[in-house]
Amino acid sequence: MNLISPACRDALQHWLDTLGALAGRSQNTQTAYRGDVTEFLSFMTLHHAERQGLKALERITVSDMRAWMADQRNGDIGARSLARKLSAVKSFYRWLAEREGFEPTAVLSTRAPKFTKKLPRPLAEDAARAMIDTVELQSVSDWVAARDVAVVTLLYGCGLRISEALSLTGADAPLPETLRIVGKGGKERVVPVLPAARDAVDRYLQLCPHPQAKDAALFRGARGGPLNPRAIQGVMAKARMQLGLPSTATPHAMRHSFATHLLSAGGDLRAIQELLGHASLSTTQTYTAVDTARLMEVYNRAHPKA
Repeated sequence: MNLISPACRDALQHWLDTLGALAGRSQNTQTAYRGDVTEFLSFMTLHHAERQGLKALERITVSDMRAWMADQRNGDIGARSLARKLSAVKSFYRWLAEREGFEPTAVLSTRAPKFTKKLPRPLAEDAARAMIDTVELQSVSDWVAARDVAVVTLLYGCGLRISEALSLTGADAPLPETLRIVGKGGKERVVPVLPAARDAVDRYLQLCPHPQAKDAALFRGARGGPLNPRAIQGVMAKARMQLGLPSTATPHAMRHSFATHLLSAGGDLRAIQELLGHASLSTTQTYTAVDTARLMEVYNRAHPKA
């Protein structure tokens, strides 16, 4: 049986459409939110033993929310995942309350479980350089090797997300001294492009057998289509095994390394926030904690104990 009423299903779709059109949320985010809210609405149907229409959703109580939270915890879901689900439900309810004109306090006042935020796991500077060098050795094809080096160099040299690097098109080549990047939530930022990154992309373009078009992906897969991020994830997995690096040495770790190494070199936190495209300074401040943690590791290893 369908556990969600047509009215709720329509409201959910309308909310998701709004997220995509106005808030600029990615398709992956919308899909995750759809699953989280659908799961919540289905639970309420079973909890009340009847399918919940919009009016029934207006009457959800604190007790109902506690029952849902308890059910989620019994499902062995972690605090971080539960906090994400609750955030999606609150976002939907906030939108629905404004649209339907009801008071959503019972839902919005529900506290998220506490969890310790994981610090980013950057590579050491020599490890980041070694990763770029070792990635080049993973392919027997010169142009594929040059492509992989170019992508990983952009991640580390410009602090790009893998999706941002792979969204570049032929119109961006040859790379200028600065790139205008559209990141999460449609937020635009301008990032400087180091000569090493421009040179790496130029070498890839010289070797790439596929013709470049202004409106086509800059980085191509083996058959000429847009490069899949899994290809870069895979080549970095091979390289990190050769280098003896941990599983955290991923494409996103290169972006973390970019930020951490800039901070270590005396970079301004606000400037790094702009370069990364973080909406909130608090997100960028996690790198301060990383830098402090690394300093304490060095201190504990090197300081003579009395």
